[in-house]
Amino acid sequence: MLVDEQCYIRAPFHPAKQEIQYEIVIEPKMSFGTAHHETTAQMISYLLTEDCDGKSVLDMGTGTGVLAILAAMRGAKRILAIDNDTWAYENCKENVERNNIRTVETLCGTADSIKNPPYDIVIANINRNILLQDMEKYVQAMTNNGVLLLSGFYQEQDLSILIEEAAKYNVKFHSFKVKNDWVAARFVKYFSPHTK
Repeated sequence: MLVDEQCYIRAPFHPAKQEIQYEIVIEPKMSFGTAHHETTAQMISYLLTEDCDGKSVLDMGTGTGVLAILAAMRGAKRILAIDNDTWAYENCKENVERNNIRTVETLCGTADSIKNPPYDIVIANINRNILLQDMEKYVQAMTNNGVLLLSGFYQEQDLSILIEEAAKYNVKFHSFKVKNDWVAARFVKYFSPHTK
Protein backbone atom coordinates (compact mmCIF):
# COMPACT_ATOMS: atom_id res chain seq x y z
CA MET A 1 0.00 0.00 0.00
CA LEU A 2 1.46 3.35 -1.08
CA VAL A 3 0.36 6.50 0.78
CA ASP A 4 0.95 9.97 -0.67
CA GLU A 5 3.74 8.62 -2.90
CA GLN A 6 6.02 8.72 0.17
CA CYS A 7 5.23 5.76 2.40
CA TYR A 8 5.06 2.16 1.19
CA ILE A 9 3.68 -0.45 3.56
CA ARG A 10 4.25 -4.02 2.46
CA ALA A 11 4.18 -7.56 3.79
CA PRO A 12 7.52 -9.40 4.02
CA PHE A 13 6.60 -11.50 0.96
CA HIS A 14 5.99 -8.47 -1.29
CA PRO A 15 8.86 -6.86 -3.23
CA ALA A 16 10.63 -3.76 -1.93
CA LYS A 17 10.42 -0.36 -3.64
CA GLN A 18 13.80 1.29 -3.18
CA GLU A 19 12.71 4.62 -4.64
CA ILE A 20 10.10 5.27 -1.91
CA GLN A 21 11.20 7.50 0.98
CA TYR A 22 9.65 5.43 3.78
CA GLU A 23 9.23 1.68 3.41
CA ILE A 24 7.64 -0.22 6.30
CA VAL A 25 7.47 -4.01 6.38
CA ILE A 26 4.40 -5.20 8.29
CA GLU A 27 3.41 -8.77 9.09
CA PRO A 28 -0.21 -8.02 10.07
CA LYS A 29 -1.23 -11.39 11.53
CA MET A 30 -4.37 -10.57 13.58
CA SER A 31 -3.62 -6.89 14.21
CA PHE A 32 -5.14 -3.76 12.70
CA GLY A 33 -2.96 -1.42 10.69
CA THR A 34 -1.79 -2.39 7.22
CA ALA A 35 -2.77 0.99 5.71
CA HIS A 36 -5.45 -0.64 3.59
CA HIS A 37 -8.07 0.80 5.91
CA GLU A 38 -8.95 4.45 5.33
CA THR A 39 -8.21 5.50 8.91
CA THR A 40 -4.66 4.11 8.94
CA ALA A 41 -3.88 5.60 5.53
CA GLN A 42 -5.15 9.02 6.66
CA MET A 43 -3.12 8.90 9.88
CA ILE A 44 -0.04 8.03 7.82
CA SER A 45 -0.83 11.00 5.59
CA TYR A 46 -0.96 13.30 8.64
CA LEU A 47 2.30 11.90 10.04
CA LEU A 48 4.03 12.50 6.71
CA THR A 49 3.41 16.24 7.12
CA GLU A 50 3.88 16.44 10.90
CA ASP A 51 7.23 17.60 12.29
CA CYS A 52 8.37 14.49 14.18
CA ASP A 53 12.05 15.35 14.38
CA GLY A 54 13.30 15.03 17.96
CA LYS A 55 9.72 14.71 19.25
CA SER A 56 8.18 12.30 21.74
CA VAL A 57 5.20 10.32 20.46
CA LEU A 58 2.45 8.30 22.13
CA ASP A 59 0.64 5.81 19.90
CA MET A 60 -2.56 4.51 21.49
CA GLY A 61 -4.18 1.41 20.00
CA THR A 62 -1.00 0.83 18.03
CA GLY A 63 -2.12 -2.40 16.33
CA THR A 64 0.68 -3.49 13.98
CA GLY A 65 2.78 -0.54 15.15
CA VAL A 66 2.85 1.00 11.66
CA LEU A 67 2.24 4.57 12.89
CA ALA A 68 4.83 4.29 15.66
CA ILE A 69 7.35 2.92 13.16
CA LEU A 70 6.68 5.76 10.72
CA ALA A 71 7.05 8.34 13.52
CA ALA A 72 10.43 6.80 14.33
CA MET A 73 11.50 6.88 10.69
CA ARG A 74 10.51 10.55 10.59
CA GLY A 75 12.87 11.34 13.44
CA ALA A 76 10.85 10.97 16.65
CA LYS A 77 13.32 10.38 19.50
CA ARG A 78 10.99 8.51 21.88
CA ILE A 79 7.82 6.58 21.11
CA LEU A 80 5.51 4.64 23.40
CA ALA A 81 3.17 2.27 21.52
CA ILE A 82 0.28 0.84 23.57
CA ASP A 83 -2.39 -1.73 22.70
CA ASN A 84 -4.75 -3.60 25.02
CA ASP A 85 -4.81 -6.66 22.76
CA THR A 86 -2.07 -9.21 23.46
CA TRP A 87 -1.90 -10.30 19.82
CA ALA A 88 -1.48 -6.69 18.67
CA TYR A 89 1.14 -5.99 21.34
CA GLU A 90 3.22 -9.01 20.27
CA ASN A 91 2.75 -8.17 16.59
CA CYS A 92 3.81 -4.56 17.18
CA LYS A 93 6.98 -5.74 18.93
CA GLU A 94 7.79 -8.05 16.01
CA ASN A 95 7.20 -5.32 13.43
CA VAL A 96 9.32 -2.80 15.35
CA GLU A 97 12.18 -5.33 15.35
CA ARG A 98 11.57 -6.27 11.69
CA ASN A 99 12.04 -2.61 10.69
CA ASN A 100 15.14 -2.19 12.89
CA ILE A 101 13.56 0.54 15.00
CA ARG A 102 15.25 1.29 18.33
CA THR A 103 13.17 4.20 19.61
CA VAL A 104 9.78 2.47 20.08
CA GLU A 105 8.78 0.99 23.42
CA THR A 106 5.78 -1.36 23.24
CA LEU A 107 3.32 -1.89 26.07
CA CYS A 108 0.26 -4.08 26.54
CA GLY A 109 -2.31 -1.92 28.31
CA THR A 110 -4.81 0.94 28.12
CA ALA A 111 -4.76 4.71 28.58
CA ASP A 112 -4.18 3.99 32.26
CA SER A 113 -0.82 2.48 31.25
CA ILE A 114 0.58 5.73 29.80
CA LYS A 115 3.96 6.44 31.34
CA ASN A 116 6.78 8.98 31.06
CA PRO A 117 4.73 11.93 29.80
CA PRO A 118 4.64 14.48 28.36
CA TYR A 119 4.40 13.69 24.65
CA ASP A 120 4.65 16.17 21.79
CA ILE A 121 2.41 14.08 19.53
CA VAL A 122 -0.38 11.73 20.61
CA ILE A 123 -1.84 9.35 18.03
CA ALA A 124 -5.04 7.37 18.62
CA ASN A 125 -6.64 5.39 15.80
CA ILE A 126 -9.30 3.46 17.72
CA ASN A 127 -13.05 4.24 17.73
CA ARG A 128 -15.32 7.04 18.86
CA ASN A 129 -16.32 5.56 22.22
CA ILE A 130 -12.76 4.84 23.35
CA LEU A 131 -11.55 8.22 22.09
CA LEU A 132 -14.28 9.99 24.08
CA GLN A 133 -13.61 7.86 27.15
CA ASP A 134 -9.83 8.42 27.12
CA MET A 135 -9.57 11.95 25.69
CA GLU A 136 -8.75 13.52 29.06
CA LYS A 137 -5.93 11.02 29.65
CA TYR A 138 -4.45 11.73 26.23
CA VAL A 139 -4.53 15.47 26.88
CA GLN A 140 -2.98 15.07 30.33
CA ALA A 141 -0.08 13.21 28.68
CA MET A 142 0.52 15.98 26.11
CA THR A 143 2.92 18.91 26.06
CA ASN A 144 1.49 22.42 25.76
CA ASN A 145 1.03 23.09 22.03
CA GLY A 146 1.19 19.32 21.52
CA VAL A 147 -0.56 17.68 18.58
CA LEU A 148 -3.38 15.15 18.90
CA LEU A 149 -4.16 12.98 15.86
CA LEU A 150 -7.39 10.98 16.10
CA SER A 151 -9.05 8.50 13.77
CA GLY A 152 -11.37 5.52 13.71
CA PHE A 153 -14.67 7.37 13.46
CA TYR A 154 -17.16 8.82 10.97
CA GLN A 155 -17.60 12.35 9.70
CA GLU A 156 -21.33 12.80 10.12
CA GLN A 157 -21.98 10.94 13.37
CA ASP A 158 -18.75 11.50 15.30
CA LEU A 159 -16.51 14.41 14.29
CA SER A 160 -18.53 17.21 15.93
CA ILE A 161 -18.85 15.18 19.15
CA LEU A 162 -15.08 14.68 19.34
CA ILE A 163 -14.41 18.36 18.58
CA GLU A 164 -16.74 19.32 21.42
CA GLU A 165 -15.09 16.87 23.83
CA ALA A 166 -11.58 18.06 22.94
CA ALA A 167 -12.58 21.68 23.53
CA LYS A 168 -13.37 20.84 27.18
CA TYR A 169 -9.64 20.22 27.67
CA ASN A 170 -8.36 23.28 25.84
CA VAL A 171 -7.64 21.24 22.72
CA LYS A 172 -8.58 23.02 19.53
CA PHE A 173 -9.68 21.36 16.31
CA HIS A 174 -7.29 22.15 13.47
CA SER A 175 -8.20 20.07 10.40
CA PHE A 176 -9.54 16.77 9.16
CA LYS A 177 -9.23 14.31 6.28
CA VAL A 178 -12.12 12.17 5.08
CA LYS A 179 -12.36 9.10 2.86
CA ASN A 180 -15.50 7.00 2.47
CA ASP A 181 -16.92 8.86 5.51
CA TRP A 182 -13.99 7.68 7.68
CA VAL A 183 -12.21 10.60 9.34
CA ALA A 184 -8.79 11.47 10.72
CA ALA A 185 -8.54 14.78 12.57
CA ARG A 186 -5.74 16.97 13.89
CA PHE A 187 -6.05 18.93 17.14
CA VAL A 188 -3.64 21.19 19.05
CA LYS A 189 -3.46 21.62 22.82
CA TYR A 190 -3.29 25.29 23.72
CA PHE A 191 -1.68 26.33 26.96
CA SER A 192 -3.73 28.44 29.30
CA PRO A 193 -2.42 29.55 32.70
CA HIS A 194 -5.97 29.07 34.00
CA THR A 195 -6.16 25.42 32.92
CA LYS A 196 -5.66 22.89 35.68
